[in-house]
Amino acid sequence: MSNIGEVDGQQRRFPLWYHPLYTEGIHPEARFPRDRYELLRLRLIDSDVFETMTFRTPGALEKNLLLLAHGSDYVHRFLAGELTVKEEKRIGLTPWTPDMIQRTLRLTGGAVEATEYAVMNGGISGNMAGGTHHAHRDFGSGYCVFNDLAISALYAVHRLNVERVAVLDLDVHQGDGTATILSDESRVCTISVHCETNFPFRKSTSDHDLPVAAQGGDVAYLEKVQEALDICMDFEPALVLFQAGVDGLEADALGKLSVSRAGMEERNRLVFEAAHARQIPVVIFMGGGYAKPIEATLEAFVDLFTAAAKWNQTYPTGSP
Repeated sequence: MSNIGEVDGQQRRFPLWYHPLYTEGIHPEARFPRDRYELLRLRLIDSDVFETMTFRTPGALEKNLLLLAHGSDYVHRFLAGELTVKEEKRIGLTPWTPDMIQRTLRLTGGAVEATEYAVMNGGISGNMAGGTHHAHRDFGSGYCVFNDLAISALYAVHRLNVERVAVLDLDVHQGDGTATILSDESRVCTISVHCETNFPFRKSTSDHDLPVAAQGGDVAYLEKVQEALDICMDFEPALVLFQAGVDGLEADALGKLSVSRAGMEERNRLVFEAAHARQIPVVIFMGGGYAKPIEATLEAFVDLFTAAAKWNQTYPTGSP
C-alpha cells in the first residue's frame, strides 16, 4: 500500500477513497443505482465540511490479498473472465462491462487502503463504495463479487498485527458472506443488525445476529444498534469496520425497516461516539442504498460522511 502512513498536514482530514470506475464500471442498464457514487462525490465537494476531507485514489488490490478471504479457483476464474452466466447472475450488476474486473479490484483496494490508513493514523477513514458483505469464499451474491469487509479484517489481523477487529454491519441486509468467511477467526467479531425478513432469506450465523422486525422504525432499529455497540465494545476491538448501509431508510426500495433520516443520523452518532470514547479507529464501508428516487439515499450518505469528517477531527493528530 502507498501514501498510507501520514495524516494530511497539521489538520486531521477525513480520507475517503473514490475512483470513477465505482460508477463507470457498472453498465447503465444494470439494475443498480450506479450514479449514486458520482452524485455523492459532487454533493460532498459542495458540502460545508469538504475542506476537512480528502479524496484518495485506490490502487487495484493484488491477487494474493484476495486470497486472504476467497478460494483460489473462484479468484482465478473471476480475474480471467471465466465465471459462468449463472455465477454472474447470482452476483448481479449485469450486463457486465469490460471494466467490471478492474472496478472490483479498485473497490477492494480502496477498502484495504482505508483500513491500513486507519490502523496507521487512527481516526476515521472510508471507502465511498463497498460493504460487499454478501460475497462468500467461493461465490459472489447480491451485488458483491469479493467481500471487502472480510478481506480488510483478515488483512488487519494477519498483515498489520491488529489484535482484535470488530465488523459492525448495520446495513438492512444480514452480512451472510462475512459471517461464513470469518467464522473460524477468533480475532474478528462479526455483528449484524438487519431486517429479519429481508435478503438473504437463508441467513448465515454471525458471532452476533440482532434481527429487527420489518417496519420496525427508528426505535426498534436504534435499540438493536445500541445492543450491537455494547457487544462490540465488550469485545475490546483495536479496529472497527463499519458497514454503514442506509438501505433501512423508509424511502428505500429494498429496505423494509422504515428508519427515518434522523434515525440514521442518530445511528451514526452512536457509532462514532462509542468509538471515539475509546479512541478506536473506524473504517466506513458504504453499503447499500436504493431509494427511488435516489435523493433520500444521497442525503443519508452525505449525513454519514459529514458526521465522519467532524468526528475524525476530534481524534488526536498523533493517534493511535
